[in-house]
Amino acid sequence: MASATTFYSLKPLDSKGETYDFEALKGKVVLIVNVASKCGFTGQYEGLEKLYEKYKDDGLIILGFPCNQFGGQEPGTAEDIQNFCTLNYGIKFPVLGKIDVNGEKASPVYE
Repeated sequence: MASATTFYSLKPLDSKGETYDFEALKGKVVLIVNVASKCGFTGQYEGLEKLYEKYKDDGLIILGFPCNQFGGQEPGTAEDIQNFCTLNYGIKFPVLGKIDVNGEKASPVYE
């Protein structure tokens, strides 16, 4: 990590390219998940949505971060990804903007 960044100071982009301020997550239980819609684990969306629905009123927030670094399993645009998640799995938890999770361009969320 290049600087002493705290979790709550992170501000990744959401699927519309707008800032998602982690400051708003204070007091919540946060589960960050690397997701991909063309992956063998895509079925995880169903379980994640069930978990979110069950515990969201108790303070659980799930943040999905799409990534295309592993076998090109998330090739779509932000709009494609949102449509896929909504139409196929009824996802209501936030799926943010596509990021890199490792390497030189890794998102601070994963650093």
